[in-house]
Amino acid sequence: MSPTEADHGPSLDLDAAEALLRRLELAVHNKLDGLLQGNYLGLVPGPGTEAGDARQYVPGDDVRRMDWAVTARTTVPHVRQTIADRELETWLVVDLSPSMDFGTARTEKRELVLAAITALVHLTVRGGNRVGAVVSNGAETYQIPAQGGRIHARHLVRRIASTPRSSSAGTNDLVAMLESLQRPQRRRGLVAVISDFIEPGAGEAPAAWERPLRGLSQRHQLLGVEVLDPRELELPAAGLVTFQDTESGRELEVQTSDPRVRERFAAAALAQREHIATSLRHAGAAHLQLRTDRDWISDVVRFVIARRHFVVGAVGAGVR
Repeated sequence: MSPTEADHGPSLDLDAAEALLRRLELAVHNKLDGLLQGNYLGLVPGPGTEAGDARQYVPGDDVRRMDWAVTARTTVPHVRQTIADRELETWLVVDLSPSMDFGTARTEKRELVLAAITALVHLTVRGGNRVGAVVSNGAETYQIPAQGGRIHARHLVRRIASTPRSSSAGTNDLVAMLESLQRPQRRRGLVAVISDFIEPGAGEAPAAWERPLRGLSQRHQLLGVEVLDPRELELPAAGLVTFQDTESGRELEVQTSDPRVRERFAAAALAQREHIATSLRHAGAAHLQLRTDRDWISDVVRFVIARRHFVVGAVGAGVR
């Protein structure tokens, strides 16, 4: 980093950001639209319904819809009707902390975050659906209100793309970002968290963000988009290397030529990723992993197709 960048923070190339977004939009329209057709079959398909009135049970009704409170009060079996919610609300929780300003393969993790939100917005902002976002770069957090329409969708993506890189070390507080979606309570919809989900000093205990994320699962479908780089999973044999934690600023010299060091690093990285996957599963979130060394379009397509097959199979088997 040059002295100028250290004093004033990294500069933002708006022209480069605009060119990147144009490429992403073309990729999404040309590839995703051709492979993933159909409204209301989004990234995490579900019933998309609000609770309605109770009515008397008739043979053939789904017993999972039984309204036991009304049944007990009237002594006559009742089921709870549901009202289809055709205008869904999607909230994006976007991590642009310093750990995202890193990449050793096709792109930086930060650009992969922009790819993910472009795909999410494209797949959800249909038929009047609304989309909003909570964004943090580690130094500041801001919120974009949920609105409908493609003009707002484009504004949201460009606003996130223009978020400056943090000029100093800092960590993203996913807990606070998730809790901000509970006050005030949003209408039912989708909450998608795009992050590397890395927590300083995290061990075997549940991730700090798991509890607020699980709280959101009471009203929303959840999606965790994990963004990572291959160098976060294994080290190359490159001799003595000085590593810097972008979020804490700490530095550490490591002799990467030692195979034992590389093995311990790989084992610790694998354990960390398994811990993240377990926390997302316990919170009730679907899990999509995007890597800087893979084709993200193909990963998104495989994920959506797999989720749709899972939902169709679950409905056919009578599993909720």
